[in-house]
Amino acid sequence: MLKARPAVLRMKEYHPPLGGRVGMRLDFNENTAGCSPRVRAALAELTPDDLARYPEREPAEQCLARFLQLPPEQVLLTNGVDEAIHLLCEAYIDPDDEVLIPVPTFSMYEIYAGAAGAKTVTVQSDASLAFPAEKVLQAITPRTRLIAVANPNNPTGAAAEEEALLRIAAAAPHAALLVDEAYFDFYGRSMMAQIGRVENLFVARTFSKAYGMAGLRAGVLAGSAAQMRLVRRVASPYNVNAAALACLPVAVTDGAYINDYVAQVRRGRDRLQQELAALGLRTWPSEANFVLFYIGDKRTELVAAMRRRGILVRDRNSDPGCAGCVRITIGTDAQTDTAIQALRESILEMGCGNKNKAGA
Repeated sequence: MLKARPAVLRMKEYHPPLGGRVGMRLDFNENTAGCSPRVRAALAELTPDDLARYPEREPAEQCLARFLQLPPEQVLLTNGVDEAIHLLCEAYIDPDDEVLIPVPTFSMYEIYAGAAGAKTVTVQSDASLAFPAEKVLQAITPRTRLIAVANPNNPTGAAAEEEALLRIAAAAPHAALLVDEAYFDFYGRSMMAQIGRVENLFVARTFSKAYGMAGLRAGVLAGSAAQMRLVRRVASPYNVNAAALACLPVAVTDGAYINDYVAQVRRGRDRLQQELAALGLRTWPSEANFVLFYIGDKRTELVAAMRRRGILVRDRNSDPGCAGCVRITIGTDAQTDTAIQALRESILEMGCGNKNKAGA
């Protein structure tokens, strides 16, 4: 009987709850207003011939390199950040190597590491859910080959300081340090300026969040020219589809659209944190487009109550250190008004609030 590799048989399965997502989608940290009108126009201009040809990545890649202020040889377009993680595992990890992952965080780091046969070493954040820099430094061994850091982190919203990330890179020159900046636009600080200066540093970005292009699956991975030559060896030449390649150069020109959306999210983030505090619910500081809060054993009831009001939020109870927690995405000003009103009604209906203030 045909069997998969032992590493695959040992892997955890990831099943995102995509079915039945009807209503205001504040559960997946997507852009809630949609992509730029310029992107929609670029999609409308695609011809049958454009779709019949294999996609040519280089022109869009050069455009993105200019946007990131990097030489083209330091930049690779990818099928979302997911593929960037996968390529790093393919390029640098052998079976039984160690992959260091601060948790809670994005599940795909562990999944791709497991597929490569690596041993996952998790570093648990404390109750503050802040980035555990010192614990990560202590966990580095000669077998460490990849360290994956979401910055800001999902699902906590916590951010790691540049100084801490540089210390980690210096402490593990034999390992790739991936800084996943999927939520960069809502944070505003980046490690991109260190690309080429720190040989083992890689930075990934996505156009799924602030840019509203999650359906096109477009991302970018940056690293030193020498390392990116190796990563390109394991990448497909046609990994990014023609529609995404047509839209990317247009998307990055519409700064006004992105800036307006990001400004609304930041305002909404502050408002929502204040409202949750007023309701007696513990939150954690967030630099992303979502807020994590604690509601204890009422979490399932809250998710259902919000769904009845047409709003989807995400139960994060199964994440390490997030027992009793729910995450809510921040959208536009009007959507934040609606979400806050729904939270007030749901909490009142459930008869809880202030008693949860102590948190987990």
